[in-house]
Amino acid sequence: MTMYTLGDIAARFGLELRGDPATPIRGVATLANATAGQLGFLANPRYRAQIASTGAAAIVLRAADADGCKAATLIADDPYVAFARIAALYDKIPAAAAGAHPSAIIGAGARIAASASIGAFCVIDADAEVGDGAMLGPHCIVGRGCRIGAQARLVARVTLVQDVTLGKRVLVHPGAVIGADGFGIAFAKDHWEKVPQLGGVVIGDDSEIGANTTIDRGALGDTVIEEDVRLDNQIQIAHNVFIGAHTAMAGCSAVAGSARIGRYCLIGGGAGILGHLEIADRVTVTAMSLVTHSLREAGEYSSGTPIQSNRQWRRNAARFKHLDDFVRRSGAARREPES
Repeated sequence: MTMYTLGDIAARFGLELRGDPATPIRGVATLANATAGQLGFLANPRYRAQIASTGAAAIVLRAADADGCKAATLIADDPYVAFARIAALYDKIPAAAAGAHPSAIIGAGARIAASASIGAFCVIDADAEVGDGAMLGPHCIVGRGCRIGAQARLVARVTLVQDVTLGKRVLVHPGAVIGADGFGIAFAKDHWEKVPQLGGVVIGDDSEIGANTTIDRGALGDTVIEEDVRLDNQIQIAHNVFIGAHTAMAGCSAVAGSARIGRYCLIGGGAGILGHLEIADRVTVTAMSLVTHSLREAGEYSSGTPIQSNRQWRRNAARFKHLDDFVRRSGAARREPES
């Protein structure tokens, strides 16, 4: 069992300690579920009442919330960030042995670093490259022209279809498909013609791609995900999309072709961004919103209507179709001269 003392943790992360530095911490938990030997945290004020009843040996919180706390405390300007860093001490991924599993199929010309780990039933194309310390879990496929950077990790069943470049320390979760054809079709009078997808995908260092997320390769240029981008599960990124560094997108969001998203953006779950639009740096799009035009200034944006009873929604929806006529009649009434 991994164990650190409160003194170890405070010194490692530069936190103010109020309590016994020799207190052992063997794990982390929520305030509601923490037991002796575990560390909890308070980031959201709505859970402050749990401080009095928690079984945690210590709590990470802001100085303003520490008064009256009976447990030992670690004072942080941002308790959630501090807790994330501390929790990483207890998240030990088993080291994978260097080399390839006997069931892996590796093309004769593939360039595999001696320190890389290739799991069971992986298939690696002869034109692919796997960098130092990279880890490929079972059933991963690395296609033609793909490059995997040092210390990158493909957890399991990840497919890199073609011309995909992963930077250093990129983490890709199970089921992700990167580098498949973008949705390029042209209508020729009475049938569809497929538009060849000739670009690739470039993903920057320290990015994370969620389970079953798909990122299409570009039609001509590349689809680009800059460094430290975090994509949740089941996200669709279409061809030639650009996502700036440090942006995070929640599950089931989707971005249509050739859209450009700036740096430090937050895209809520289920949100959609139409093609060829531009999103400025530091934009937040709330969950289930549909972005239909470019957002050129930083800020928070939403669309849609708040949740309401179905009966109320049906009444409002019925009136919505009369809105244009109402506006026209109101405008006409304002323009009529007074008698």
